[in-house]
Amino acid sequence: MAEGTIRVGIGGWNYEPWRKTFYPATVSKSAELEYASRQVTSIEINGTFYRLQKPAIFAKWRDATPDDFLFSVKAPRFIVQRTELAGAGSAIERFLGSGITELKTKLGPILWQLADTKKFDAADLEGFLSLLPPEADGVPLRHALEPRHASFRTPQFLEIVRRRGIAVVYEDDAVHEGIADLTADFVYARLRRATADCATGYTVPALRQWLARARDWATGKDPTDLPRIAPPVKDATKTRDVFVYFINGAKERAPAAAQKLLSLLG
Repeated sequence: MAEGTIRVGIGGWNYEPWRKTFYPATVSKSAELEYASRQVTSIEINGTFYRLQKPAIFAKWRDATPDDFLFSVKAPRFIVQRTELAGAGSAIERFLGSGITELKTKLGPILWQLADTKKFDAADLEGFLSLLPPEADGVPLRHALEPRHASFRTPQFLEIVRRRGIAVVYEDDAVHEGIADLTADFVYARLRRATADCATGYTVPALRQWLARARDWATGKDPTDLPRIAPPVKDATKTRDVFVYFINGAKERAPAAAQKLLSLLG
């Protein structure tokens, strides 16, 4: 059966508790990315949310990772936490021109995580999404949108993002109810329920359940056991690439969760 690629990863690679739970003592801090990128198949770059990086930094990250590795990049807060998103044109240009395309073939989706307080405004959202280009410097761009306000739970929202091929991030979180509706040719899931008392963050049965969902997504199916706005997609012929990240919760367990899911994936 044809299927998309399932990638499993973590958020960032510089996290001090991981010096005890993930990195061997022989791995220096300067070599953390090189090591981490060989234990997982993707990493969500979170540092870009707080400040722009230089092209040379992105090139350095690109060269430190395996050929088949992919990064996702979290868009800056000075864009996604604006009151009026549609007015972010110059800020988006600044971000996209900051050097992220130096990742070249290792650039995965760009994550646009909206503020918790940002309510659904169809006109503002349309204006914002129209500013997100399909490519930059000849590098194809894939966009994933993560709304966190309950007002986005409307079919009108789905219609807008589907028309533009924007993926809606599925967030597995105790605070924000996820939206599992499929809206693009890839799936982006952020799993945030890891617990410290479980060596793998999520229990093995829970990880097997996530593996089944990821395989459904990859083969074009639409899992029916996740919260959604509209009925499941009936067309089960379109394969999708899948990105699954273990983010926060008990973050010290994130690498173990990702590694265990990858081992189950085989």
